[in-house]
Amino acid sequence: MTALNLRLQNPERAMTGRHFQQPIGQILVDCGVMDSSQLLQALAIHGQCRAPVSRICVTEGFATEEQVLTAQSQQWGALRLTLADDPPDPDLADVLPAEFCRDNAVLPWGRLGNMLLVATSRPEEFATVMATLPDAPDNVMMALASERDIHRILSRRHRDQFRQEAEAAVPEDDSCRSFTVGGSTALSKSLTGLAIFAVLAGLWSVPNMFFIGLVIWASITLFVALGLKISAYFAATRAARSQFISTRTPRDLPIVSIMVPLFREKEIARALLARLSRLRYPRALLDIVLVLEENDDQTRAVLDKVLLPPWMRIVQVPDGALKTKPRALNYALGFCRGSIVGVYDAEDAPDPDQIEKVVAQFQNGPADLACVQGVLDYYNPRANWLARCFTIEYATWFRVILPGMVRLGLAIPLGGTTVFFRRDILQKLNGWDAHNVTEDADLGMRLARHGYRTEMIDSVTSEEANNRFWPWIRQRSRWLKGYMLTYLIHMRRPAELYKQLGLWRFFGFQVFFVTAISQFLLAPVLWSFWLVPLGFPHPFSGLLGQNALILLAGGFLTATAIDLSVSLAACGRTPHTGVKRWVPTMLLYFPIATLAAYKGLWEILTRPFYWDKTSHGHSQPTASGSPGKFS
Repeated sequence: MTALNLRLQNPERAMTGRHFQQPIGQILVDCGVMDSSQLLQALAIHGQCRAPVSRICVTEGFATEEQVLTAQSQQWGALRLTLADDPPDPDLADVLPAEFCRDNAVLPWGRLGNMLLVATSRPEEFATVMATLPDAPDNVMMALASERDIHRILSRRHRDQFRQEAEAAVPEDDSCRSFTVGGSTALSKSLTGLAIFAVLAGLWSVPNMFFIGLVIWASITLFVALGLKISAYFAATRAARSQFISTRTPRDLPIVSIMVPLFREKEIARALLARLSRLRYPRALLDIVLVLEENDDQTRAVLDKVLLPPWMRIVQVPDGALKTKPRALNYALGFCRGSIVGVYDAEDAPDPDQIEKVVAQFQNGPADLACVQGVLDYYNPRANWLARCFTIEYATWFRVILPGMVRLGLAIPLGGTTVFFRRDILQKLNGWDAHNVTEDADLGMRLARHGYRTEMIDSVTSEEANNRFWPWIRQRSRWLKGYMLTYLIHMRRPAELYKQLGLWRFFGFQVFFVTAISQFLLAPVLWSFWLVPLGFPHPFSGLLGQNALILLAGGFLTATAIDLSVSLAACGRTPHTGVKRWVPTMLLYFPIATLAAYKGLWEILTRPFYWDKTSHGHSQPTASGSPGKFS
């Protein structure tokens, strides 16, 4: 360690954290790295958002990270360490907890006599960070290394630990990873087999009663689902404007990390960078994390050809048998800088002021506000009929159903993108269930079960509507399979679920999941009632009687009319006014979802954790990235 001793400029300041009097900006000017006008610009930005001047200089392109670290070494009197010149001592890998090092970007690097040399890329936070460690070693000396080097070493040293934690972050009792059809015990499997046998025996011996039961259940869930939709519509219409906070807080803004999981995205990775560059949040406080699978050579090849700005970086997820989006998010979460963490998908084009609104929502919201969900829309509704119907469905979901459910005080299933969390709460809940293929819906329920609030924000992210038939089926089957899994997992202990949610939210949970799953699976039973107004004989006419048949058919037609009316109203709240005339064709759209539901049901029985990847990049947004007024 002789070389380290020779380059130590001021050991007293490095040990005590005493700040050198000369500001970092002035050091950079004196070294000729930047000029006075750039320093004034950096100070002006600092005055607006309170971001560290050192970070501003890097993100604004006034200085490189290496130049800033060298200047900070002079400022703090600390060693400047590099992997090439001063490789870290592998024997110190377990001196500090791996999670602590990863979350705070610190690393036990070496020893100087009896002093433990701990590297950091954030010297201004070092003393505070080390003070939070209950069993911190004595005689610690701060050194400086790049965040890239620190993360690279941590990822290599603790590869297996971080990978296993990402796959099993959520406790087994709350995760679906132990899910098996019929449960895991011999008794539960026997009971499940007995139940299946009873259903088949009943279908064989009393088919009439079986089908009447299907009609009754399909009708009940139809009208309950319709009641939820109507209630949500009126609740969303009456929603107070204060629900959507747009006040901006110009000072003391937090760092916001946004994770973008990418997997085989060679068609869209380059366009994604341009869309995210339109975000207006201060660059020094924006931390875009592109999350790549270790063996994803396709996306890596595209990104290698692009010069990433200093506020974008790549986190590589170690290879494993499980390759899911929530696993990748769990792994990357520990490498994020921000106190607010968000998720975007590869094809997203968010509103430029979206992060400002998210931050304002958190800063002005109640203490139990843990999550903010944005509105999703599509930028390619005129691609074809399937895209138009998908746009209508999303308008109903994000402009009516979700805001209405929030207003009604119900727990909501989150969307997989444009969703933002308080990082401390997200980590307290152990992140996402890596095995759940609708990890977003599951996390929304877990937030509610632990007493946290989710709110909607009036900001739109435009996505690419999946407009090809078979990929649409595959995507929708994954969503519906995930809904089934989420319901089964949370209903493992219904008494505990009731206690955590309370009567109203427990009722809403049942209404939402049971009706959604039942309506997709039993839709053919309801479609049969179209035969009555069309003058065709109904197969159940002899069982139900003419009066009951007419009553059920009339109720079904009325429900259909109301459902289409809500969709029509939802379209009026979007820029896509031209899609209104396509609303009646939704009658042909939802049968496709029923095919997907049966595919999802089959996969529940055969491969419940299979992640059916959706490909992107087949349509492009408008120049502004907004959905535009498409017809």
